[in-house]
Amino acid sequence: MQFGAVLQTNPPASRTVALAKLAEQHGFSHVWTFDSHLLWQEPYVIYSAILAETRRVIVGPFVTNPATRDWTVTASVFATLNEMYGNRTIVGIGRGDSAVRVTNGKPTTLAELRESIHVIRELGNSRSVEYNGATLQFPWSRGSELDVWVAAYGPLALKLTGEVGDGFILQLADVDIAAWMIQTVRDAAEKAGRDPMSIKFCVAAPFYVTDGSEEALVHARNQCRWFGGMVGNHVADIVAKYGANGAVPQALTDYIEKRTGYDYNTHGKADNDHVDFVPDKIVDRFCLIGSADEHIAKLEQLKALGVDQFAGYLQHDNKEETLRVYGETVIPALSETVSAKSDTAKR
Repeated sequence: MQFGAVLQTNPPASRTVALAKLAEQHGFSHVWTFDSHLLWQEPYVIYSAILAETRRVIVGPFVTNPATRDWTVTASVFATLNEMYGNRTIVGIGRGDSAVRVTNGKPTTLAELRESIHVIRELGNSRSVEYNGATLQFPWSRGSELDVWVAAYGPLALKLTGEVGDGFILQLADVDIAAWMIQTVRDAAEKAGRDPMSIKFCVAAPFYVTDGSEEALVHARNQCRWFGGMVGNHVADIVAKYGANGAVPQALTDYIEKRTGYDYNTHGKADNDHVDFVPDKIVDRFCLIGSADEHIAKLEQLKALGVDQFAGYLQHDNKEETLRVYGETVIPALSETVSAKSDTAKR
């Protein structure tokens, strides 16, 4: 299993770069960032600084959308970074949430999302693509490699992911819901004639390591409760379109009954004041909270489902310590071990 760290690009940018470097030092393979240009600093600029000061981590948005950036510009950014730093970028993409809603816009259609994935991927992989009635290609790009992973919750978005995504991003760590959604994506891939096992699966959620005490658990829950509010935005869209029963697991829809609104000014922040409707049991199910052993146990369950990467949100007051414990304890426990020497002959 691989591990990613999901950062917000809060100022100063040097802090974001420092956390990215620390994540690499502790064995994380990916550094992802939010992509919401009004709420936080422009991440695409910061990617260049992260890549310049690291050696191995892969960077990308978690997630961008087809509405706020021209698709050819998005592809050009990542093809350029790949030329500069050696194919160390990735794109997470969805229909759009905070980046479009803060400007009073709406998420894009699934048809637009599908087309944008195709355009970004083809150009980002140094290939030509049909776009707006013309055949386009970057004449300066050679050998660029760019995967596009799709963030989705609803049935049609999951279907699209199985049909065209290089990977699937599920932004919650509930084991039962993850099992249902991963199978839904795989079924869609198979029906589309794709190898369902070729799709990478990434589960993303806040992760907070505690000393195992009840007091620490209460604090960690309050630091991570914002996540249930963020997920609730997407669930509310699904319920509005499909109703509360049948489209997605009931465990995902029940908890938003008392949801009254959402303030994007505190989006993704531990002090979000519009998440009182999120109960403790949802925080526990959606996030990874508790001792290192409890993290390992839940990650083992997710790994058994076929999850290739866990991406942890670092929007809390325990960033450095969480990275340290993962680097020293959790990541080694989920990694393949190699012996320096194996005894092959009898003594």
